[in-house]
Amino acid sequence: MPLSEHEQRLLEQIERALVDDDPKFASSVRTGDRRLKARRKLQLGALLVLVGLAVLVGGAVAPSVPLGVLGFLVMFGGAALGVLNYRSATGAVEPGPAGPRGGSTAARGRGGKPRRQPLKNRLEERFRRRYDQ
Repeated sequence: MPLSEHEQRLLEQIERALVDDDPKFASSVRTGDRRLKARRKLQLGALLVLVGLAVLVGGAVAPSVPLGVLGFLVMFGGAALGVLNYRSATGAVEPGPAGPRGGSTAARGRGGKPRRQPLKNRLEERFRRRYDQ
């Protein structure tokens, strides 16, 4: 949905105020789409996995342990790069922090049941209850 003229003027005023207040932050925000950069890193990671696999197989065919180790390291680096950038590249939204009981609607699954809290949060809650008694 396009913005109205009034909304566009307000947005331009906000942008100008941001540039006036903090030009360094404004330039870092203006540099481009973070998803695009993350997608490129994800693609680079996939390419590194394929190249590493080829080098690993080459190291197995020509009995060369250093070549096989190099291939494994390249594969591992590519996989790590892909995993670290997957969430940013796909635009997956991380759920916000839930309340103390975890009953927020953002933390609910498909069936409407609230998700279980992580073990750390449950242990902290138990500790607080015991300490308060």
